[in-house]
Amino acid sequence: QVQLVESGGGKVQAGGSLRLSCAASGRTFSMYNMGWFRQVTGKEREFVAAISWSGSSTDYAGSVKGRFTISRDNAKITVYLQMSNLKPEDTAVYYCAAKRLYTNYHVPREYDYWGQGTQVTVSS
Repeated sequence: QVQLVESGGGKVQAGGSLRLSCAASGRTFSMYNMGWFRQVTGKEREFVAAISWSGSSTDYAGSVKGRFTISRDNAKITVYLQMSNLKPEDTAVYYCAAKRLYTNYHVPREYDYWGQGTQVTVSS
């Protein structure tokens, strides 16, 4: 079993940067592919980025490509989301999630484990 805890959220002005961290527990973390999602109240959870278990493959939503970078450190059992040039529309609760297969990683229901989320607020 994998437990995930996000941190690093906060309030920032448009154009600013934040780095989210997702600390995992469990010796099998390196076997899991990881994703970041975000959700605004009243809307569906939205895919942001994904990274394979080895870190060799990544993918991003079109809305964040070129601004966000996902990475992982298996030694520290942590996955990161570096967010730059933030926009007000990036405001949401951000969640990290883990799944065994690097397939259908855009789909929230495909993930096995979820963190509790961290709020990101971007003001104009």
